[in-house]
Amino acid sequence: MSIVSTRNIFYLCSRKVALCASIYLPHVDLAGKMALPMSLGVLLESEVIEDPLYKDEGLCILGIFGKTAMQPGSPKEFLINTLADKHIYHLFGLDETDNQNSGSLIQAFYSQENRVLYLVLTSVCDNRQLLRACESLSAGIGHSEAHESWKGADKQHCLALLYLFSLCHVLLLVHPTCCFDVTYDRLFRAVDALRQKTLPLLRAAIKDSNISKEWKVNCRPSPPRLLFVFQMNGTLRSCGGNGSDPSGGNADKPKKHSPRRRLQHALEDQIYRIFRKSRVLTNQSSNCLFTVPANQAFVYVVPGPEEDPVAAMLGQLRSNCALRENDTNTSVSGPRRYQQMRHSARRPSFNVESSSISGGQLVDCSLKEFLWQHVELVLTKKGFDDSVGRNPQPSHFELPTYSKWAQVAYRLHQVMIANTDEESAELSVKVQSQLKVLEGYLDADAKFSENRCQKALPLAHSTYQSNLPHNYTTTVHKNQLTQALRVYSQHARGVAFQRYALQLHEDCYKFWSNGHQLCEERSLTDQHCVHKFHLLPRPGEKPEMDHNPPILNHNSRGRSTGSCNCGRKQAPREDPFAIQAANYDFYQMLEEKCCGKLERIDFPVFQPSTPDPAPACEEAPRSPEVAAPVPSSGSGPRSEPSEAEKLKESIPASHTPGESTSFSLALSLGQSTDSLGPYGDGGGGEGQEKRPSLVDRQASTVEYLPGMLHSGCPKGLLPKFSSWSLVKLGPAKAYNPHTGLEQPGFLPGSSFLLPWDVVIRSRSEDEVGLTEPLDGGPSSWPAPNKALVGKRGSAGGLGRGRRRDDVARAFVGFEYEDSRGRRFLSSGPDKVVKVLGPGGAKEPATRALNTDMPLYIPSPSQGRGLKPHYAQLARLYIVVPDAHLEITLNPQVQPGSPPCSVFHPEQTELVLPPDGLWVLRFPYSYVTDRGPCYPPKDNQPLANYKVLRGILRANTASPLPPQ
Repeated sequence: MSIVSTRNIFYLCSRKVALCASIYLPHVDLAGKMALPMSLGVLLESEVIEDPLYKDEGLCILGIFGKTAMQPGSPKEFLINTLADKHIYHLFGLDETDNQNSGSLIQAFYSQENRVLYLVLTSVCDNRQLLRACESLSAGIGHSEAHESWKGADKQHCLALLYLFSLCHVLLLVHPTCCFDVTYDRLFRAVDALRQKTLPLLRAAIKDSNISKEWKVNCRPSPPRLLFVFQMNGTLRSCGGNGSDPSGGNADKPKKHSPRRRLQHALEDQIYRIFRKSRVLTNQSSNCLFTVPANQAFVYVVPGPEEDPVAAMLGQLRSNCALRENDTNTSVSGPRRYQQMRHSARRPSFNVESSSISGGQLVDCSLKEFLWQHVELVLTKKGFDDSVGRNPQPSHFELPTYSKWAQVAYRLHQVMIANTDEESAELSVKVQSQLKVLEGYLDADAKFSENRCQKALPLAHSTYQSNLPHNYTTTVHKNQLTQALRVYSQHARGVAFQRYALQLHEDCYKFWSNGHQLCEERSLTDQHCVHKFHLLPRPGEKPEMDHNPPILNHNSRGRSTGSCNCGRKQAPREDPFAIQAANYDFYQMLEEKCCGKLERIDFPVFQPSTPDPAPACEEAPRSPEVAAPVPSSGSGPRSEPSEAEKLKESIPASHTPGESTSFSLALSLGQSTDSLGPYGDGGGGEGQEKRPSLVDRQASTVEYLPGMLHSGCPKGLLPKFSSWSLVKLGPAKAYNPHTGLEQPGFLPGSSFLLPWDVVIRSRSEDEVGLTEPLDGGPSSWPAPNKALVGKRGSAGGLGRGRRRDDVARAFVGFEYEDSRGRRFLSSGPDKVVKVLGPGGAKEPATRALNTDMPLYIPSPSQGRGLKPHYAQLARLYIVVPDAHLEITLNPQVQPGSPPCSVFHPEQTELVLPPDGLWVLRFPYSYVTDRGPCYPPKDNQPLANYKVLRGILRANTASPLPPQ
């Protein structure tokens, strides 16, 4: 084809469009908005002035809904362009701004000359609405929230469909392929169920309308007839129109019907069987949501576009410009002209199906011919007689005028879609509440998820309750809940997963809290209370088991054997939960039977000055060095002094008046004080002023310390009771180094104290001789029969000119006790005293005093179980001889891994009186304001739990030399 001919074709096409526009422009001016597509809500609320020629005639309501393919345009809107022979909708569908501002899913176009009102439903099944719905969902929304949003859109789509089925005579279902979507069966059953639920509400909405009684009862002018329009896909278009059988039959034999028509017949049979099987279609059309004709075609397959667009355009132009045989040139005026115009407007543009071509094959009809045969039945008031069976019942039919239809449509629109009228607000709320009936039809995946999750929930409950004790703690509850959720996640699927997971949480918590919750309190030895959740009795109140919750004291069912303050009596003890019961009450009970009459040194405690003292609630600010743990010596480089060193520095060198000399542990090794250099004086000079210790400060009489005294406590506070004890068993001779301590519970050979030889410096004879003046007098000559000291061969009894009272022997013992009451003494961090023969312990106490002694060590007698038994440092025995010797006691305990405070008694640097067997009892438990310091676990190093070195220090003082 030449370029000139192509230009002529486009010229003729443009002239045709201009001619059509000139024909319909006057109609737009007369009818105003009625010739333009608009929102149904706007159309119903606006006042439409009809043409007097059409005012009293009825109109046919034609609804169009369905799905669109992934194409730029919408086939549903193109159908109106084809049926009305107008360019009503744009090439790429509705304008975006118009669709956003409309606020309705239904677009209306009123063709007065054809007396047809087109209602086009757009929903999430269309491309534009689907994109907007996806954009409205935020990026962080969950799966269940997105599912709820989609299902809400589906419910509103069903409600809009019910609106169309309640107002239309003919409905056109448009599908983008030539295969029937079986999900429409479920959709129509859902709409039918919704109609049955909302029918009383719809009757109440239109009861005052000026319509017939049948319309008021059935809430629709007639049972609508449903027609199907499918789009031809590429597979069938490739077969061509030559009549060949795509199924592989005899190609030489001509067929009466084309492949497209045979496809239409096959689809009609398939759709009818499906709807009859699901009882969407029944014998009586008045009981159905819609009907299909029994003797007319109700499926149409739209052929695809031709491969040659120029040829297609020429054919369209030739068909529109050709004069028909029955067209007359005579002009008619008056009513006759109106009837002729109506007839020409409704007449098909193509030949009817009865005409045939060569080969005997029938010509396929057009879409307008297919649809207009059903519209003619409505406009001629014949109605639809679609009931089948032996006794078909006639269905009601009414062809309303536009004013009557608009009145009913407005009221139903307010109830079902708009909800802007206050009078119908209550009915609208009730209609929305009936949408839950759609869940069983539309939400198949949610129903599947519900069934899966409901089956998985008992399995998860069984997993949670398996191997559970009657009462258990929060940790066990969380572990069992984790196992139950793991089993639940293996079986549960879908959108209901999260909801039923929350229900599993609630069910497990209810089971746990309903009589199975164990008391969460832990004892000071890190054992849980065995009682179920209970309340503690008030002072003076008795336990009550029948109370809900019961009133009981804590009990872990843990029992151990402990000794009294002096160690001479053992008794069983309950696992303590309070610091007073652990460090005071148990020993007070045994003191009445054993230690009550012994001499003791009482540590200072809180003395109230008011009848109702309060515990200290605010902690005084302290430096990081105070809160930090005290590292042991030799553990590594230290850039700052530790807390223990600070406490040591604050201690005066001597507590006795007069001239004194301080001796370190080096003196016990036999070294003289001369080797100490300038440090031998010990800071006991006259010019040095004594610094006050922590105890010398004035203690508060209004507030008391609720726990124990340690390095992190506020200054000036004392506890109400002391967790330490210092008693005297007797004089120094009460201890026999050959027999050891004669107390119960000691392992054989492990009750011997370690000797501690302390050198006491006194004036020897040679020093006396050196101090006498060498003036030649008689005093400067040696006595008869006495050799000079310092010469070889001299007969000195003690050697080196020292006397027998230069060395004083004390005894020290670190006693450890395990939970079963077995006791032993230790001579070092990893050694237990073991004396097999007579004579007592030979190893000196220097090693034990010069190192950090462990607070816990493994017990020498382990049980059969795999769990190790630890023995805890319980007492310190000190035998102070009757000599010019002062032994200063300064215990400091670090009961945990860093960071941990250092515990000490209420009085530090305590000087023990001479000639006594003293017993220092350590606390059973250590508690700070942050909680108790639990005993070490199996995987924790024992080196972090220790008693700092320097617990004992010896000070000696000798009389002044004679002048």
